[in-house]
Amino acid sequence: MTIEIKVPDLPESVADATIATWHKKPGDLVARDEVLVDIETDKVVLEVPAPEAGVLGDILQSEGATVLSRQLIAMLKPAPVAGEATSEKPVEAVADDAADGLSPSVRRMVAEHDIDVAKLTGTGKGGRVTKEDVEAFIKNLGKAPVAAPTAAAPVAPLAGRTEKRVPMTRLRKRIAERLLEAKNTTAMLTTFNEINMAPIMKLRKQYGEIFEKKHGIKLGFMSFYVKAVVESLKRYPEVNAALDGDDIVYHNYFDVSIAVSTPRGLVTPVLRDCDNMSLADIEKAIKDLAGKGRDGKLTVDELTGGNFTITNGGVFGSLMSTPIINPPQSAILGMHKIQDRPMAVDGKVEILPMMYLALSYDHRIIDGRESVGFLVSIKELLEDPTRLLLDV
Repeated sequence: MTIEIKVPDLPESVADATIATWHKKPGDLVARDEVLVDIETDKVVLEVPAPEAGVLGDILQSEGATVLSRQLIAMLKPAPVAGEATSEKPVEAVADDAADGLSPSVRRMVAEHDIDVAKLTGTGKGGRVTKEDVEAFIKNLGKAPVAAPTAAAPVAPLAGRTEKRVPMTRLRKRIAERLLEAKNTTAMLTTFNEINMAPIMKLRKQYGEIFEKKHGIKLGFMSFYVKAVVESLKRYPEVNAALDGDDIVYHNYFDVSIAVSTPRGLVTPVLRDCDNMSLADIEKAIKDLAGKGRDGKLTVDELTGGNFTITNGGVFGSLMSTPIINPPQSAILGMHKIQDRPMAVDGKVEILPMMYLALSYDHRIIDGRESVGFLVSIKELLEDPTRLLLDV
């Protein structure tokens, strides 16, 4: 008796998915709950575990294949019960037409490049030929010229220059679609300002150690940014609104998306009800979401929603940028690198840690007065953090 391995139920907003990585090959022994395959959607990566211990049989959908919810992708032969007589040997790698020890992906590569299997040397388990073996063969031997030229040809000047072509991930495709959507469907404009970060830096230096001892997390900059954004959104509700057809929807809650760079691409998990969160709550939530993003553990709920986005390119050294709106939101705030610059203060030149702010906004909803006022409000709150406590 074999067990069917199927695609899990996909989120309601996801139509299909892509087989990202098979962690096991046909014939491999698997333990119960061991991850067999990663399935990538537009938003998250789903892990499919083995329902029982056993031996993986046929893989029906190879890496890169597009699959639907509940679609059959592989077969699993359960391990025999202790004491149960069986005359069958463990299942080896099974081909569609012959047990030649090649996985479907390897067999496809061999067929595409017309390679004689006998010439391949397997480095996998039990001498099995792997994808890496085929790729090495193609690189070293498969590219050799079939016929020698009649005359001595000069050595190619570009020898050793290679290219690597890989398909875009579903997440990267979705990011590209949303960026183009934002550029093509919004009247996007960016306004700039700059902030003296000395007061925040002084506050962190003065209370950072006490804060970490009490709350178990370091006091960073992002919690101040989020607090200043929430207070400014209260003052300028247009920035917290969104277009829905011919209607403007004003949100009476404050869900802020935080841009997080991950190995799979940029994601924007959401901090919900930020107006009810303390600085420590914000720092802990951001650390948790960033960790999940790097590990590919973010859920669809954590990536859905958000009324406003904060992106901090300063952690990578960006001095200034024009961030792109995250639809259907109406604005995004870009924070940048804090850099010492000479500034005029009371008629004297002082060296101050300055940071550029960039607010990209949809001009269909937000006028220049609101956009500039919103950015000035953030500047005032960050340059004098006491205002956040006094609500002034």
